[in-house]
Amino acid sequence: MIEVKNLIKYFGPVMAVDRISFDVGRGEIVGFLGPIGAGKTTTMRILTGYLPATSGIAKVAGHDVMHESTQVRQNIGYLPESVPLYPEMRVEEYVHFRAKLKGMSRVERNRRVEYCLDRCRLITVRRRLLGTLSKGYRQRVGLADAMIASPPILILDEPTAGLDPLQIRETLALIKELGDKHTVLLSTHILSEVEAICERVIIIANGRLGLSQRLDEIESESMVLVEARGPADGVTNVLQGIKGIVSVQTKGADDGVTRFEVRTEEQKDVREEVSQGIASKGWTLRRLERKTRRLEDAFFDVLRAQDPLKQPPPPGARTESTPPAPTPPSEAITK
Repeated sequence: MIEVKNLIKYFGPVMAVDRISFDVGRGEIVGFLGPIGAGKTTTMRILTGYLPATSGIAKVAGHDVMHESTQVRQNIGYLPESVPLYPEMRVEEYVHFRAKLKGMSRVERNRRVEYCLDRCRLITVRRRLLGTLSKGYRQRVGLADAMIASPPILILDEPTAGLDPLQIRETLALIKELGDKHTVLLSTHILSEVEAICERVIIIANGRLGLSQRLDEIESESMVLVEARGPADGVTNVLQGIKGIVSVQTKGADDGVTRFEVRTEEQKDVREEVSQGIASKGWTLRRLERKTRRLEDAFFDVLRAQDPLKQPPPPGARTESTPPAPTPPSEAITK
């Protein structure tokens, strides 16, 4: 239902989206994650036709966002991060107005307005002016607007922003229910919300795609946390030689004790082999803990991998050890 290939977006010299590619299938609820400034909102605005892409391909419901924007808008419901509303209109009046703009007949419009007001918990404020509503209620009005025409695709940017815990629970339950009939792309900063309702996650950082994977696949991965007193290289070699271990990462050292994060094959418990291998070398094992990987672990793995401070400098870049280039004679004279 949503297809993105090599999408790039520049704002002047700044690259906000850097060649990302992903797809969202029919009936999926997908969490779109990333830190502030990662490019999530920019990507969503491109998908909904609010912004043009610099290059790349974006298709929604089989329609090209650039060349078939009218058909794209007919197939989506969009909840932006900051909901634009007319403060002088009343809640029910506004939702009716939006339904009429979307070409709905009067009979269908009346039925859908009542349904959306009820599901978004807006019945008690239906006669209130939009300008008097709290941010939480404004978000709910925006959600009612997004789902009023029952579009096949819902793109929701921070749908629970400003809601209290009870309202968050009700809104998440509604989004999960909508997933039975709609494809949902959901952006949020709260990982627990994604774990509660999403089937798959897409994580971006610094405008680049870091991960696109099902939640059950992430959670099926396990790791073993190891702390051992011994030479780091030697312990690493022992761990890498154990059957079932996929990767070994050194996580630091303190007072002769080195910490390791050991990734294993699916659900494989290698603690006994690790203990025996380290003990056979005469080294001391201080910690041995098995841990199931969670979404939070995957999220921070992506952030660490995309950290620009950890990337090698580009060719010709000046570092602290690189002396400054000599000033050309002509520049020296003018200065």
